[in-house]
Amino acid sequence: MRRRHLPLVAAAAALGLGRPVLAQEAWPTRTIRLVVTFPPGGSSDIVARVLADVLSQRLPQRVIVDNRPGAGGTLAAQHVATQPADGYTLMLSNTAPIVTSPPIYPNVGYDPVTGFTHIAYLGATPLVIVVNPRLVPATDLQGLVAWIKAQPTPPGFGSSGAGSVAHIFGEAFTARTGAALTHVPYRGSAPMQADLLGGAIPLSFDTLPQNVENIRAGRLRAIAVTSPMRQEMAPEVPTTGEAGFPGLLAENWLGLAGPARMPAAVVARLHEEVKAAVALPIVQQRMAEHGIAIRPMTQPEFAAFVAEEVKTVGGAVKAPGITAQ
Repeated sequence: MRRRHLPLVAAAAALGLGRPVLAQEAWPTRTIRLVVTFPPGGSSDIVARVLADVLSQRLPQRVIVDNRPGAGGTLAAQHVATQPADGYTLMLSNTAPIVTSPPIYPNVGYDPVTGFTHIAYLGATPLVIVVNPRLVPATDLQGLVAWIKAQPTPPGFGSSGAGSVAHIFGEAFTARTGAALTHVPYRGSAPMQADLLGGAIPLSFDTLPQNVENIRAGRLRAIAVTSPMRQEMAPEVPTTGEAGFPGLLAENWLGLAGPARMPAAVVARLHEEVKAAVALPIVQQRMAEHGIAIRPMTQPEFAAFVAEEVKTVGGAVKAPGITAQ
């Protein structure tokens, strides 16, 4: 009987049906890395750390945050896409490396849809058009457009990086308003905001929570939010639609992803753990503080959502030939 089953044991080992199956069933047995596509200090990083803390309490192993900024998030995404699909390397995915960066960066080295396992949707936050009031006298969107057009050379607008949602929105803003701007990319929101406050750039497009404290203190002036409705954390700031430019919208969504072809049991476990995490009052509070609207999705719904975003939004980015330069 032992000799009869030896070929089956060898075949199972060759196909990865021996010890790896037991390891998958025991997941996790070691530390999990959560890769963030932006540097510390921004909304993505803060959300990642909140999620990592909660998951570390719920899982038998720690979840640590690994910041890998650069190239519109594509460096981090490429790294994650090439890691073993064993559930020990994950990514806080967002609109930039999945939707808006791949069309403008040549040879990113991954397919944003099939190159990942899209595990769980967290939520989305709009952008805010914000200016340094010492440099820009405009107090509304129509006035900002007029001020930009009156400048002898196109003013610079800051974004968290080439290929970011803010970069793409800036291109759309120029196309829609006819107000020429020069893109000034940074390696994340924090260094960009430092230059905005210091007067190196006159305006930026950035996530609202990242700027709300400076807006309330008067150090920055909010012109409009890029959402269909006003935001609870800054109800006095009009939407782009109210300001005369309906349809000029943008949001940055956040999710959890891993390399392609992750084990189904690990994906299901992670999805349920994230679902439980975002239901906690403390997590909901932190997400609300950063203007992130939570919307429940099943794992297949999230995967379909990503595919649709890549097709529609990513296609719209690719059509006009926007580049990372």
